[in-house]
Amino acid sequence: MKKARKKAPDLSQLSTEQTNPASNDLDLKSSLEIVRILNDEDAKVAAAVERALPQIANAIDIIATALKNGGRLIYVGTGTSGRIAALDAAECPPTFSTNPKTVQFVIAGGVKALGAAVEANEDSPKFGEAAIAKKKPGKNDVVVGIAASGRTPFTIAALKYARRRGAKAIALSCNPNSELGKAAEIEIVVEVGPEVISGSTRMKAGTAQKMVLNMLSSGAMTKLGYVYGNLMVNVALKNEKLAERAVTILQRAAGLTREKARTSLKAAGKSVPVALVMLQAGVTRDEAMRTLKTNKGHVRNAIAAAKSLR
Repeated sequence: MKKARKKAPDLSQLSTEQTNPASNDLDLKSSLEIVRILNDEDAKVAAAVERALPQIANAIDIIATALKNGGRLIYVGTGTSGRIAALDAAECPPTFSTNPKTVQFVIAGGVKALGAAVEANEDSPKFGEAAIAKKKPGKNDVVVGIAASGRTPFTIAALKYARRRGAKAIALSCNPNSELGKAAEIEIVVEVGPEVISGSTRMKAGTAQKMVLNMLSSGAMTKLGYVYGNLMVNVALKNEKLAERAVTILQRAAGLTREKARTSLKAAGKSVPVALVMLQAGVTRDEAMRTLKTNKGHVRNAIAAAKSLR
């Protein structure tokens, strides 16, 4: 007896799959006309993200709490969504000096999918479960499933698995009432509408996803105190550009001359947070390091605690 073929999902009704009247006859347009259409449509993305700000803020609080308690933020996606997730995860260590394990990503097809399309894996719930299972998600973790359609089997299965294991589950999609949203505790929907090139969700949908992930990671790290004022004080001095940026940040944060900022940074073991606590609280390097450790790297709280030592 033949096994019944699984019915393919009908994506035709999704807003991201509709034809965009603004780009009719795109192939007949001049280059300037094409980029004007693209720019006009891209301008709609920020407004779509704005409508989802309450849900994004809620997600930030959940992520910050999880990271404060030693948990992880794990993104899951396929194709463009997975690549955007990988980008955000990769940029957290140099920006905030976080452990690379703190923000991670899972992409269908594995790391090789970052540079080549592996679309077939998107359709497999089994692969989704297996991929997230390798991360051993638990009650201290937050897993964010990302899919423009909200219908990707790999991502839905991964999110459901993580939630069964006690992890907090967040969905990010560009279509309301999705299966991915139903699998999550928090659903972030950024309705960007039809793409200029119909169905090419690497465009407006991809831009929206990048904006939201920027907010999730940057917002959570700010809540954890890895930002002082609006300065990236936890920057890792991995190369000459970042070392110079650290000097500028310390200059602005503490109101120093450039030369004084350099010598203060050297005295602090090339750590901007340590230097800032030393300068603002008038304490030794060891005292600054201890208060930062006690306050889990929260710079402003560490400065306040260090001042009480005087």
